[in-house]
Amino acid sequence: MRLDKTIDSATQVLAAMRPGATLAVGGFGLCGTPMSLIQALHATGVDDLRVVSNNCGVDDWGLGILLRDRRISRVTASYVGENKEFARQYLTGELEVELIPQGTLAEKLRAGGCGIPAFYTPAGVGTPLADGGLPWRHHPDGTVAIASPPKEVRAFGGRDHILEEAITADVALVHALRGDRHGNLVYASSAQNFNPLCAMAARVTIAQVEELVEPGELDPAHIHTPGIFVDHVLPLHGPAAKSVERRTIRPRPGEVPA
Repeated sequence: MRLDKTIDSATQVLAAMRPGATLAVGGFGLCGTPMSLIQALHATGVDDLRVVSNNCGVDDWGLGILLRDRRISRVTASYVGENKEFARQYLTGELEVELIPQGTLAEKLRAGGCGIPAFYTPAGVGTPLADGGLPWRHHPDGTVAIASPPKEVRAFGGRDHILEEAITADVALVHALRGDRHGNLVYASSAQNFNPLCAMAARVTIAQVEELVEPGELDPAHIHTPGIFVDHVLPLHGPAAKSVERRTIRPRPGEVPA
């Protein structure tokens, strides 16, 4: 592995992706979303992607632009969010969706990055998540085409737990505030969310960074993702484009609502 992992463009790296690949994407809502990398992936034309992410963006931002153009065939997520097209494709049988409790999804990615094949958790015990039968894919008429299988249940300390398998991906796309040429990354505040977990869980990780620094400039105690997990670093040379999932406003004190 080369020490200087910086790239001028993500297009050539992402062009190697093939249909059916599993893609882990950082972000929470629209916070910490690697939009430049998603746009580069969209430009390659690759489809039949199996995406693992907390959510699937909105109709015109984040993973939503891949979903809109039918590039995604399966989503593993915790939240449908504000994406109407996501809901439409799921309900009409165009998209397979596995919904997982948020903490469990995070741990499945972390376990994959740590080489842990599976783990037990009490989250979901006594629900359809454990018993099976959750609709993963519908027929066009709305009936269930594929349902989730039951999970193994085992008691620890007198309390039932279900077995969850780890998640690994072919490629991860993540966003960081700062990164050095060796791939060490620092995330800003809540943009830390799923980015470090996705970075760990993939065979190839590409990080877009708002600020590129030289090796040694980052305080080791402040590094969130060590460079060993990162294969390519794309400098953005400035703040990343950002969007708001739902804009809400309220009158200023003393102002009469319109």
